[in-house]
Amino acid sequence: MFKIKSEQKTDYTYLGLFAGAGGLELGFELAGFIHTESNEILDYAVDTLQNNRPNWHIVHADVREYTPSFRKGLDVLLAGFPCQGFSLGGNRDEEDERNTLYREVIRIAKTMQPRVIAMENVLNLRTMQHPETGKPFAQQISDELNASGYTTKFDFFRVSEHGVPQTRRRFIFIAYKAETLEHFRFPKADKDTTIKNFLFELGQDLTIDLPNHHPAWGFKSYAHTETGEKFDETQFAIPVRLSGTASEGNPITGFDSPFPAIDTATVWGWAVGNVIANRIDKDRENAMYVRNPNSTAKLWRIKASKIRPFTATEYARIQTFPDDWIFYGSNKRELQLQIGNAVPVIFAKRIAMKVKQALEVLDGQSKSLIEEGEQMTLF
Repeated sequence: MFKIKSEQKTDYTYLGLFAGAGGLELGFELAGFIHTESNEILDYAVDTLQNNRPNWHIVHADVREYTPSFRKGLDVLLAGFPCQGFSLGGNRDEEDERNTLYREVIRIAKTMQPRVIAMENVLNLRTMQHPETGKPFAQQISDELNASGYTTKFDFFRVSEHGVPQTRRRFIFIAYKAETLEHFRFPKADKDTTIKNFLFELGQDLTIDLPNHHPAWGFKSYAHTETGEKFDETQFAIPVRLSGTASEGNPITGFDSPFPAIDTATVWGWAVGNVIANRIDKDRENAMYVRNPNSTAKLWRIKASKIRPFTATEYARIQTFPDDWIFYGSNKRELQLQIGNAVPVIFAKRIAMKVKQALEVLDGQSKSLIEEGEQMTLF
């Protein structure tokens, strides 16, 4: 069973906005912070939070109508505000109304006056322009935080260099009261994390009993083919991309590198025996699910003796959720939305550890920061 080491509890508190399935919140809890309250609008994500942490206070509401009940002495305000309007996998629409929900974070910060604000989003905040000012969203958000009395540091990260076995890139803001946390430093990149220790065993042994994990061969698809051909039973199952698209890159993935960035739409799975990946020309006049009839892109197709899709637990492993974190929802789509939109837990813990270290120095509990790049035991 995959677990993550929990650090010694501190007196430092945090409150979470846009909590989703709880990746950011869980990372801070594992770093020793005390949960006070979280806000989330999606009912199935609220179910996930409440069932995994019955002692957490979860407020099920639109953030625009949310007023925290916890007010006194908050240390850290967390916010993984919606990324769909910014993301390469979304609309990249400057006018998407969700793009300005970061202002709800600032509104609540003005009320609660947390010592630190930690916000997470996608890389496109560096370049997408704010429709009101023409500035990149990252700079606009930083300017608005500054106007509210906070100094901001922001940077982007390839999470495979921070303990997570995928190439996903994330953008992090750390805001603090002017000059109080100038010594804060983001974690330094390590070598890439490969997927082998996270995923290999689940692909080879279908008898492993875990929550959200009910693997079975027999993938039904208009695009990919499970042939049923005989094969050497000692062969390893290998991860493959099962989306019926013209995605770049070979859809067959190895174990000795990070996994491609998972999202809320791409389907991944396992194949074993006589595995072949070919690119074909699609009949764009008569075929099903034609999105762009003018496209000439070739489409990837997989053939193998056996094929199955990833379970929710396998997606969650790539996002470094521990196996005992159970996801709730009425269908696979709701589970994948929660997992794909989450902050990888180990990465969240690394950010949380740096915030905690900076607060401890500020409060005289530690004489110096851990040097950038010093290894921490994460799991």
